[in-house]
Parts: sequence; C-alpha cells; structure tokens
Amino acid sequence: MTRVLVASRNRKKLAELQRVLDGAGLSGVTLVSLDDVPEFAEAPETGATFEENALAKARDAFTATGLPSIADDSGLTVAALNGMPGVLSARWSGRHGDDAANTELLLAQLSDVPDGRRGAAFVSACALVSEADQVVVRGEWRGSIARAPRGDGGFGYDPVFVPNGEQRTAAELTPAEKDAVSHRGRALALLLPALRALAH
Repeated sequence: MTRVLVASRNRKKLAELQRVLDGAGLSGVTLVSLDDVPEFAEAPETGATFEENALAKARDAFTATGLPSIADDSGLTVAALNGMPGVLSARWSGRHGDDAANTELLLAQLSDVPDGRRGAAFVSACALVSEADQVVVRGEWRGSIARAPRGDGGFGYDPVFVPNGEQRTAAELTPAEKDAVSHRGRALALLLPALRALAH
C-alpha cells in the first residue's frame, strides 16, 4: 500500500480525492493529509498561476516527508473581473478562507454586471511530485455567477456558481454530481495514470 500525502488540511479536498480514487477502482493508495505527518514549514503561495502554486506546494511536501505528494491550487476566474479573483480566490476579501466575506465582495463587484456577462470558471491545478516524476494537470469547470447564494453543500464560491447547463448552483449538487463534472474532479481524473503507477 503506497501512502500519498495530500498537501492540505482541508478534509473536504481529501474526501473528494478519495471519492475519485474509489470511483476509478484504484486501490493500493492510502491518502494522508498534512494533519497526519510531522509539521514542516510551508512556503507562502506566491505563484502567479495555479500551476506554479500547486507544484511549489507538492514539492515542499515531498521534500519534507519523502512521500509522493499531491497539491492543488484552485480558485474562481470571472470574465468581467479580468480573470480575478484567480489565485487570490481564498483571500479575496483580505482574510484567508473567509468564504462568506469573499462571496459577498464578489457579488458586490458584479452587482451592475448583466446576466449575459457573468461568465466564470472554477480552475484547479493539481501537481503530483514523487521520486519518479512531477506531473501538473489542470481542470476547468465553466459556468456563471448567480445574483445571490443558494445551497449549503460544497465550500468556497460554490453557492454562487451555476455550472453551464444547470439551473442549480454547485452548492445544490450532490457530492457525486459535483465530482463527475467539477474542476477538481476533472484535474484529479487526469492524475489517475500517475497514481496508478505509484500503486504498483
């Protein structure tokens, strides 16, 4: 059984990756989080792109623990805001991880933007660093920004993101529905070949 470190303390991300592995029938890999390994100094996220941040996080984790490490950097890009919040998504309001404040600020910034110009995409870059390889993949989930939050599933900007072809927000989808189409689900699916190689 190969232990793979998910360089995050977000249990929801860990659960999401576990569901993707289970759905692909991939056994032989045990996922652990940063809470399960000795603490190490984590470099601040200073990359200009999701890919740079994900790779830096995965490299740090691999160097510190010796375990194959997966890191994800994800966020929301909004066309009317020139692709912002982007890599600043988690701290858009100035306080890291304050989902409600971030969402409130985003909605305020888009208050005058007509429905036809509220296009957005969730982006996830996932990096896997091991002795054998470094792999970076990117998944995108396109949609638009609702006028007000709806639903209590998911996290982050999920309550205001309406995927293309849906009436519901991401926060109103079931976990299985979200995994099948989400940016992180798509990126993690692209990592499966590299994870399969580790499982042998």
